[in-house]
Amino acid sequence: MDDIVFQAMAKWPQVPHCYGWLGLDARGNWYLRDDRAQAAGLFPQSKGSLLTHDKLIGFIHRNYASDPAGQWYFQNGPQRVYVELEATPYVWRLGADFSVTAHTGELARPQRAVLDEWGRLYLETDLGFGLVHTLDMETAADAVQTGLWVPETEQTRQLPQRFGYVRSPQKSRRAVA
Repeated sequence: MDDIVFQAMAKWPQVPHCYGWLGLDARGNWYLRDDRAQAAGLFPQSKGSLLTHDKLIGFIHRNYASDPAGQWYFQNGPQRVYVELEATPYVWRLGADFSVTAHTGELARPQRAVLDEWGRLYLETDLGFGLVHTLDMETAADAVQTGLWVPETEQTRQLPQRFGYVRSPQKSRRAVA
């Protein structure tokens, strides 16, 4: 995390958490979900506004993490902004050499491949669990065909529990309340 974020957290330790205002889609795009988007429904049915400002996106990427319950968030200064996930905490992009890069720009080392009932490919890596970007499925198929990755099969609904992430902290919060 950025030093300025740590300083803000120390200065204002009691800032309430924020839910429902930020979403990550299955292609690694960030969406700001204002009151209007939230009133229209949960993410991803109501996505909100696509973030396109490179410096803001870079700030989110540098300050993106998960809590012990597997809820992903962006630490925005002293405020923790929980992220609604369309699919997984990471979206992987693949290089021609089968290198794996997260939507955050971090390089990852694959440890396991998983294929769901819809034919979507996921990778568990040293960074965490994520979905392979749809534009990279041809490269992913080559990795599977050469035996580099041998996918296990799993039902989509089982993935969050098996790999320890929460798709909707907002929905989980409502269920507890």
